[in-house]
Amino acid sequence: MNTKYTRFAIAAVVYTVFSVYLYRPYFKGFNALQLQDLIVANICLASLGTYVLSRRWVAGFAESVFAGAIYGFGPFALGLAKFHPTAGFLVATIPWLFCPAVFGPEGKYKPLRILLSLLPFLAIVLFFQVSARFGLYPIPIKLKLHGADLAGLLAPLVAAKRHKILFGFYHVPIAALVMGFCMFLAPLEILRTGGILHKGRLLTTMAARRFGIVVIFAVATILAFCDSFMEIGPIIFLAISTLCCSVLIGAGMQGLISAGPADRRPVLLIAILLGVLAIVTLLFATKYFQIVAGLADGYARLLTETAKMYILGAIAVAMLFLIARAKLRIHPVRQILLYATMALDIFLGARFIVDTIL
Repeated sequence: MNTKYTRFAIAAVVYTVFSVYLYRPYFKGFNALQLQDLIVANICLASLGTYVLSRRWVAGFAESVFAGAIYGFGPFALGLAKFHPTAGFLVATIPWLFCPAVFGPEGKYKPLRILLSLLPFLAIVLFFQVSARFGLYPIPIKLKLHGADLAGLLAPLVAAKRHKILFGFYHVPIAALVMGFCMFLAPLEILRTGGILHKGRLLTTMAARRFGIVVIFAVATILAFCDSFMEIGPIIFLAISTLCCSVLIGAGMQGLISAGPADRRPVLLIAILLGVLAIVTLLFATKYFQIVAGLADGYARLLTETAKMYILGAIAVAMLFLIARAKLRIHPVRQILLYATMALDIFLGARFIVDTIL
C-alpha cells in the first residue's frame, strides 16, 4: 500500500479515536436534533483536511498530525459544539476548500490559484445565505470578535469557563507558532540556502507565496472583528485565521526539532516567552485568589493550571535549546520532548473544553 495513504489512514484513526473518547460520555444525553455523529465527524473532517493541507509544506508526518489536531481539536472548533452542528461542518470543510488552490493548477494556469483561494470565503457567504433562506442561523449573526476577547489567547480554558468566544490555541503550541512565524518571515534566500530555522523543504514554498497567505490571514481576521453582513456570523472567519496558524504550528514544530547551533537564539527566546506567560498567568491567579469570599477561586485555579502548562512548555523548549547549543542531533529525544508536551496539552485542554461546554 502507498505510504501516503497509509499515513492518511493512521491520522484518520488517531483523530477518530480521540474524538470518540471526548464525546462518548455525552452521546446518551444528545437528542436527534443535535446529531452527535455529525459533531464527531466534523472534528475528524476538520483535522484530516488540515493534515492534508499541511503536507504541502510540512515534511514530518507527526508534525502534520499535530497541525490537524490543533485545528480540529482546538478551542475554536470545539467551542462550536454549543451552536448548531452545521456550523462545525462549515469549519470542517474550509481546509478542504483551500486544497484546490494549494495543490491546483501549475505552469501557465498557476494564476488560477488566486481565484481558487477565494473558495472558502465564497462557501461561507453561500452557506449563511442558504441557511437564512431556511430560517436557520447556525451561529448568531451578531457574534463577532472584540478586543476584550483577546485575553482568551492567553488562557483559553478560563475563556471556556466564562463562556466567552473560544479561539486561538492551547499553551505549548504557542512555542511552535512563534517558531513557525520566524520561519515564515525569514528571507527567502536564507531559507533556500538551508539557513536559519530551515532543515529540508519546510516553509520555502510558503515563504515564496507569503504575500498571498498574509492577505488571506489578515482579511479573515479583520472580517471576524466586523459587524454582520449578508446574514453572516463574522466570528466564523476566525476558522481561516486558525487554519493558517495551525499549519505554521506544524512547521514550527519541525523547526524546533531540527534547530541547530545557529538557531539557538530564537529557541531560547521562545522558552523565555513561555516563562513570561507563566508568570503573567500566575499574577492573574493571585489577583483572583484575593477576591473576597473566594468567589473567583475557580478561575484562579484554572489560571494556576494554565501557568503549569506554560512552565512545562518552557522547560521542554529550554531543553531543546540546550541540545542545540551542545550541537547534539539526537532527534528522537527532541521529538519525545516536544510531542509529549504538545499531546498532553491538547489532551487536557480538549477534555476540559468539551466537559465545560457539554
